[in-house]
Amino acid sequence: KSFENYMLEGPLAAMDAIEEATGEKEVNLLGFCIGGILSVATLAYMAAKKDNRVKAATFLTTMVDLTDIGEASIFIDDDQLTAMEDYMAKKGYLEGHHMSGMFSLLRENDLIWSFVVNNYLLGKEPLPFDLLYWNSDSTRLPASMLIYYLRNFYKKNGLMKKNELELNGVPIDIEKVKTPSYFLSTKDDHIAPWRSCYPAVHKLKGPVKFVLGGSGHIGGVVNP
Repeated sequence: KSFENYMLEGPLAAMDAIEEATGEKEVNLLGFCIGGILSVATLAYMAAKKDNRVKAATFLTTMVDLTDIGEASIFIDDDQLTAMEDYMAKKGYLEGHHMSGMFSLLRENDLIWSFVVNNYLLGKEPLPFDLLYWNSDSTRLPASMLIYYLRNFYKKNGLMKKNELELNGVPIDIEKVKTPSYFLSTKDDHIAPWRSCYPAVHKLKGPVKFVLGGSGHIGGVVNP
């Protein structure tokens, strides 16, 4: 599966299914993290195709300018991408534990060493924690989609460049997106730093509201 497969068989297929089931053509769209990046790209694709079915969009912790992605950049360089490509060429996908391990290393005191101290050294049972239960629900990522995403969005910063990316034969320019949009980012997000999300305010041409909340990537979104 490629990145454009995710667009064609994800949000675009969902809109067709909604219309078929309900007769309703117009939708509101919500995307979280990489789902938000997919949603921005989809809206740019739809704008190029003169498809205006999305009447409002919400983006949760969604980066558009990946010039500075924070600490995650230490895991995404040319040598590591080449090694990842070689590994996935044999398997066809990247197992979920690789991604969850990377995210744990970005918050090692909270997600690694606290358990070493409390569980191993002190012999305590881990406290129930709903966010970590959610966090443990990892998923495999298809090789084609992941390598395209990392090389074109992370390394080339393709969303910020006019017609740098092409999806399903259509050049992508997010400045053509005029959909009213709401962006929520969080100040302690180590996966989608808010400074990488904020440029959407100036890049998208529809009305944009940007809200900076507290806490992190998941906690700041689900926190009432």
